[in-house]
Amino acid sequence: MRVLLQLRPSPDVVAAVADPAVSTPAADVADALPGVVVDPSFTPVLAPRPVPVAGGDPLSLNQPLTFSFADNEAFVLVRGEISDDEISTRITLLPALRPDVVGVFADPVIERGLTCGGAPPVGDWRDVERLLGVTELAREGLDGSGVALAVLDTGVNAAHVARSLDRAVTLDAQRSWKPSGVRGEAGEFPVDHGTMCAFDALLAAPRASLIDVPVLLSRRPGGSALDGLLSDAVAAFAHLRTVLEAQPAASRSLVVTNSWGSFSPDWDFPAGHPGNYSDNPAHPFNLIVSSLERAGADVLFAAGNCGRDCPDGRCAYANRPITGANSHPRVLSIGGVDIRGERVGYSSQGPGRLTARKPDLCAYTHFSGSRAFGDDEPDSGTSAACPVAAGLVAAVRTLWPSSRLSPAQLRTLLRRTADDHGDIGFDHDYGYGVLDTAGMLASLRRRAKRVA
Repeated sequence: MRVLLQLRPSPDVVAAVADPAVSTPAADVADALPGVVVDPSFTPVLAPRPVPVAGGDPLSLNQPLTFSFADNEAFVLVRGEISDDEISTRITLLPALRPDVVGVFADPVIERGLTCGGAPPVGDWRDVERLLGVTELAREGLDGSGVALAVLDTGVNAAHVARSLDRAVTLDAQRSWKPSGVRGEAGEFPVDHGTMCAFDALLAAPRASLIDVPVLLSRRPGGSALDGLLSDAVAAFAHLRTVLEAQPAASRSLVVTNSWGSFSPDWDFPAGHPGNYSDNPAHPFNLIVSSLERAGADVLFAAGNCGRDCPDGRCAYANRPITGANSHPRVLSIGGVDIRGERVGYSSQGPGRLTARKPDLCAYTHFSGSRAFGDDEPDSGTSAACPVAAGLVAAVRTLWPSSRLSPAQLRTLLRRTADDHGDIGFDHDYGYGVLDTAGMLASLRRRAKRVA
């Protein structure tokens, strides 16, 4: 079984891992771990220690947390493999044999979110622009200018996006990142799922700067070219923290769109196991997501395509299919509706596993748009809905950086102004409702007057 190992090495080693000018080999952190084959291709990642503001439970995500990267408190993550026959024994023995081993966690397969069905598109991307109020956003100066928009997916083909939109696209190659072993350059990957996500994100934020992060192109034994490992997402989020912290505090903004998830418990430890990912707020990735949000990033995840009406064939969770970070309390979990405002049958319904009130919101999907899969194929799934919502968030960040409106405040604003569908108030089909740009802008105007 492939695993993430959480270690607390000496402060000197932690400092070396934290130094971007130093490339620390995995062997320097986790040499001679009995029964573990450490992956030398995975660069060790620094993980923060969660610190409750009011002295509460450090493993609860539903409270204010700060995060310490101090040399004597931070953790280091490495990737390895333990024989399936020995996994239970090794998890018990490792901390006794090596006191620096703090935890052994699942490193599940992550996959892009597809959709079911063959149903034709409903409307096109111009309809989505109209429903998002893109013209009104532009009049307000909210077009994504200067906002970093990270697309974690299969890689972006910027030329295809520019042709499809018939306008220039800004690709920030310098701040883009890729896992070890992935071939290709930022913005030049084959047209696929990530290109669709980039296209959809730029509908509401046409001037945002795309950061290309092809986490789903990493290879694993027996895997396909379109899935990866959660450990690569861990490393990607660590990179994005350096991107965020390099920005001036007063204008800091980073929007992260994730149209992927873990569909099956087969690659995870069971719920309740300390190494579990799907239900475990203490999993290193779930903590890293919290720390990036705390630093000022807006993180969005697709709710998934396991809706009861029309689930994706890979959906293997019998209930509560919104799992792991897709159900994180500090992210926006996005379901899907068509341009008529009707929930698409594959859009996953709550409750979520880390937080019951998921999805948060719904955005538009199943429309003719990027042509990433052919001229007649829609941009579909919550995979399209998530970047559509991320684009609207990026548009807001043009004039409302995190120093002016925190990620938590923006999430609250979007939920409060959403167009309520389904049951009155929150429900597990639509969340708080469908994104409503007019209501959101009215609320922002009122807020601007109060703080003027």
